Amino acid sequence: MKIDLHSHTHYSDGKLSPEELITRAHTMQVNVLAITDHDTVDGINQAIDYQAQQKREMQILPGVEISTSWHNFDIHILGLNVDHTDPQFLERLELQSQERDRRAQKMSDKLAKVGIDNVLQDAKTLAGVGQLTRAHFARVLVERNVVKDFDSVFKKYLGKGKKAHVKPQWISIQEAIQWIHDAGGKAVLAHPGHYDMTSKWLRRLVEEFTQGGGDGMEVTHSHLSRDKKALLTSLAEEHNLQASSGSDFHYPNRWTELGKNLSLPEHLVPIWHDWALNKQQAAS
Repeated sequence: MKIDLHSHTHYSDGKLSPEELITRAHTMQVNVLAITDHDTVDGINQAIDYQAQQKREMQILPGVEISTSWHNFDIHILGLNVDHTDPQFLERLELQSQERDRRAQKMSDKLAKVGIDNVLQDAKTLAGVGQLTRAHFARVLVERNVVKDFDSVFKKYLGKGKKAHVKPQWISIQEAIQWIHDAGGKAVLAHPGHYDMTSKWLRRLVEEFTQGGGDGMEVTHSHLSRDKKALLTSLAEEHNLQASSGSDFHYPNRWTELGKNLSLPEHLVPIWHDWALNKQQAAS
């Protein structure tokens, strides 16, 4: 049984529509898929409606990836199995969208000051129906040949301390956890192995996430070394956190694929352990 609890559509920084994502998940024989766009649930109903038309069964879990600020780090918290129609939840996510728009305008203004004009408009065109992210700004600069690749964009313009960096004013980790719990979901620390921090800071992050009421953490995700996976597994065990796994899929590429290499250590409790429908599927 393949369970992938972290994926994106073009409603944030993914390149596929919800329908295209579902089709690819079927191709990869995924059984349970969580759609977790950044700070929005706009693609969920579209995905559920499309899946309802398919002959092959697959469970779609409503999810979201909420941006938070923690000691000058941008930390992402997944909300899994949330009520994506809850009015209060939608109002709260709209505040995140407004912050994205504010930050995007300031980044565009800073880029204009160094001679790179009208980036915001082009980024909006790339984003289409989706949330504006730094990835859209990066794509604009790469497509204009201002820089050669994404890494260069962040090293020269959008990374911390660079010419067009704008510090976001995200909510706290504790607030994100509360939002998710109020919407009936579970709060999961996303891709903890990918943050640019020392092991000491990672341990502190996991500890504070747990103290804030977090439910689980991703112990398996894309591009994760064996040593890092062992560290995350030990931290989940130490803090009694449930284990989650997700590809963090954005688009087809040679590094990341839906449902690939996402097995969890057997001694950890999976985040989905008390979701009845999943149990029924696992038993079928």
